[in-house]
Amino acid sequence: MPSGAVRARWSLLLGTLLWTAAIAAGLVGLWRYDFKRGAAAAVPDYAAFADEAGRAGDQAHLVMLAHPRCPCTRASIAELARLMAQAPGRLVADVYFVQPPGTADDFVETDLWQSAAAIPGVRVWRDRDGRAAARFGAETSGQVVLFDAAGRRRFQGGITAARGHEGDNAGRAAVLAALDGDAPADTPVFGCGLGNAPSGSEERPCPM
Repeated sequence: MPSGAVRARWSLLLGTLLWTAAIAAGLVGLWRYDFKRGAAAAVPDYAAFADEAGRAGDQAHLVMLAHPRCPCTRASIAELARLMAQAPGRLVADVYFVQPPGTADDFVETDLWQSAAAIPGVRVWRDRDGRAAARFGAETSGQVVLFDAAGRRRFQGGITAARGHEGDNAGRAAVLAALDGDAPADTPVFGCGLGNAPSGSEERPCPM
């Protein structure tokens, strides 16, 4: 076989190997990104501020802290809708969308705000300067905290299985179990940091 043909074959083989390695590295990086946990909240077992945040009478109270421009949080809002549909009349939910200092009121009025507001039983709020997030010790968008009617914490964590992933997950199951009287539970939360989520278009990727 002419030497030129041999070199061409080896070049093709080397190119294929390099291309395969690049694809594999990209898939590993994507997997690590999807399953990279956010910082957990530091919520006390009993929250005197549960009433302050809007807990309703004899119902359990769920609070979600979210960044209005975190694309990962679309999945959290979708899972919240499924959760509310599975537990009609059993809890009230409040979603606080962080409004960073110096931003206009319409900064929070994204598609995430509209989607959350459309869920029956859910109220949405502007979290000016991230005060509610600080009160709940939340650092990651999509952080959920559940209190029972007495204001005791029954759950904290995320209600998605990974960043931006909808579907059955341990967090949603734990909230439903807590409503049935199971022991308090914690799960990982996946999302942008509430202080460093993207501030431009919702289509921008989350920061690493």
